Amino acid sequence: MDLCKTLISVLWILLLNIDEHCHAEEVVLLNSKETQAELGWTSYPPNGWEEISGVDEKYKPIRTYQVCNVMEPMQQNNWLQTGWVTRRGGQRIFVELQFTLRDCNSIPGVAGTCKETFNLLYVETDRDLGGVTREDRYTKIDTIAADESFTQGDLGERKMKLNTEVREIGHLNRKGFHLAFQDVGACVALVAVRVYYKRCLATVQNLAVFPDTVAEASFATLVEVRGNCVNNSEVDADSPPRMHCSAEGEWLVPIGKCSCSAGYEEGHSSCEGRT
Repeated sequence: MDLCKTLISVLWILLLNIDEHCHAEEVVLLNSKETQAELGWTSYPPNGWEEISGVDEKYKPIRTYQVCNVMEPMQQNNWLQTGWVTRRGGQRIFVELQFTLRDCNSIPGVAGTCKETFNLLYVETDRDLGGVTREDRYTKIDTIAADESFTQGDLGERKMKLNTEVREIGHLNRKGFHLAFQDVGACVALVAVRVYYKRCLATVQNLAVFPDTVAEASFATLVEVRGNCVNNSEVDADSPPRMHCSAEGEWLVPIGKCSCSAGYEEGHSSCEGRT
């Protein structure tokens, strides 16, 4: 193992949650639950995904999309595209989906084309595309399946078997992107979509200030950040302050430090004049 890999391994082992301000922050780019007005996403064809009003598990009004053409004998190919999402500097984008999905075996007389999955895709762009673009422009992220599907009995008992899945998009270069959901014959309700990236929150360690820092796309990549000494302190020339921001948006163990200038003593993350 070379020196670089050894250093990274040691830094991961020494991962510190130094205080509550060093935990990852999720910078939210899209949260469909926060919009009570129509989402206005683009669906194609017209008899596919439908936007409806609903309530979440806390009975808060939300806007959702659903499609359930499982009784149709023809193979389904229904597309839903979100509005344009600006990435705002995010390198590693997380997509959190909340959805319900019907068990095909619980639907009387269902067609043999009934599915229990749907596809999550994206297209990277520098501007809002407006309508749904060509299918071959999308990049597939994953096929999404439910851990729990609901049945006719669950409907009668008003049980909501809500599934949550998180997927990632990395190495984006354009200003933004659209997400897309492809239904190929499922009975699915898309309850919530949340898109975010992670960053290391600004913090003070060893009398050095470290700014908000966006996590890198690669899981193994650490961003080295040099700290600036607080007022009335000086950098240690042999060991300047620095920390590494992990891909999970958490600061790793600080290296180096600043020291209070003559006539000052260390207080709470600051240097204060001696009395």
